[in-house]
Amino acid sequence: MKKLFLVLAAATLSFGAAYAQEANEAAAQQATVEQVVDAPAEEAEAEEVELQGEPMHFALLKKFLEGGWGWMLLPLICLILGMAVAVERILYLALSKINTKKFLARVEELLNNEGVEAAKEYCRNTRGPIASIFYQGLMRYDQGIESVEKAVVSYGSVQQGNMESGLSWVSLFIALAPSLGFMGTVVGMIQAFDDIQAQATISPAVVAGGIKVALLTTMLGLIAAVVLQVFFNYILAQIEAQVVKMEDSSIQLIDMLTAYNKR
Repeated sequence: MKKLFLVLAAATLSFGAAYAQEANEAAAQQATVEQVVDAPAEEAEAEEVELQGEPMHFALLKKFLEGGWGWMLLPLICLILGMAVAVERILYLALSKINTKKFLARVEELLNNEGVEAAKEYCRNTRGPIASIFYQGLMRYDQGIESVEKAVVSYGSVQQGNMESGLSWVSLFIALAPSLGFMGTVVGMIQAFDDIQAQATISPAVVAGGIKVALLTTMLGLIAAVVLQVFFNYILAQIEAQVVKMEDSSIQLIDMLTAYNKR
């Protein structure tokens, strides 16, 4: 352990010395450059301050218009609609969560002390898919344990489908946004070649506009797809965790009813 600390200390000191030496050399070099080109440096600094003072929303709007609002608008719409569906799903899943251990303990207590009807009433007044599954199972208790199992399995699939509702649209927007961005890229490259044909020359100034459209539309499409993919995977993880809780709780419900039936 002491050797490890010594190695780390030596590495830190070496890094600090090297960094200090490099900083001194950079400062000396910068002072030399400033003496040679004092006036241009002041102008460049003024321009940098001006750019830094530009509002972020104005800079984004400028890039949006430079990419051609017609083609930039399509990936943006995909991002907005996909985010709306994703946020709605996240809120739905958040509101459907309950304290599972507390809920199971309360159901077992009511079942042992007051009977099936009291447990059924408690489940009906509790939010979330687990409570709904319990309610459907308790509704069929008089038909036997096998009927309860079938109801729990069937209604569990229904609840899982409800949680996954709308995710197909998010998946569609994830695939659609970069495709529309690439379409704008193709249009931008066609525009660049049209400019070359019209000017009869391959000058950077001639093709810059079309290439800028191509790159900006691709960038926005990829950004939209990446953002939506992150939210999509997060929602899937939340659904999987909820499904595991539903399955575990359903098994415990069958065990409770089996024990209650033997009384």
